[in-house]
Amino acid sequence: MAEQTHVLFVEDDDVIREATQLALERDGFAVTAMPDGLSGLEAFRADRPDIALLDVMVPGLDGVSLCRRIRDESTVPVIMLSARADSIDVVLGLEAGADDYVTKPFDGAVLVARIRAVLRRFGHANGGRSAAADEPAPVDGGVLAFGDLEIDTEGMEVRRSGAHVALTPTEMRLLLEFSAAPGTVLSRDKLLERVWDYGWGGDTRVVDVHVQRLRTKIGQDRIETVRGFGYKLKA
Repeated sequence: MAEQTHVLFVEDDDVIREATQLALERDGFAVTAMPDGLSGLEAFRADRPDIALLDVMVPGLDGVSLCRRIRDESTVPVIMLSARADSIDVVLGLEAGADDYVTKPFDGAVLVARIRAVLRRFGHANGGRSAAADEPAPVDGGVLAFGDLEIDTEGMEVRRSGAHVALTPTEMRLLLEFSAAPGTVLSRDKLLERVWDYGWGGDTRVVDVHVQRLRTKIGQDRIETVRGFGYKLKA
């Protein structure tokens, strides 16, 4: 039997926490549910879950700060839960290192779909199920060079001027998409489909924030914005 995917869920609302935990467990996930950020951090360090679901507004240590603490220690995928789609908290969570977000109130099936989409990108089991066979393949083997930037597509390592660049798996997937077609403009919708595995419309802020995070690591001028169309990697 495949090992269960372990979810850390931090939510201070008792009803939401208990109902969501039950729903995730019915879908085959193992869940550790915590009511505040400090206990969530302790659980993360003790259990090393496969994915973390963090509500933005939790007591003790808010979700954004907790995401930052987790990202300092691990590249484990993080999904933020926010009560308002237009909240600045969404952007703050993504800038803190979250890989995606879901707006509350959410449908259980949508949450599970988003969790599995993130896990597919990270190579984890999806609630006891294997990743989709038609998941986009990485760029073919070899080291790609773009100025001072080197991308080892087999070893999944990136170097800039010879120094190692630490990327999260989502950032790496994003860079691989750009490096597979240097000089080609990739729309935000196309990147949402290929990197975030969205088979439906998604919030393009997720793309914009991740591109900005990637720029700070590989060079601000390496990825060019093409207004009205998307982004491209300078060849």
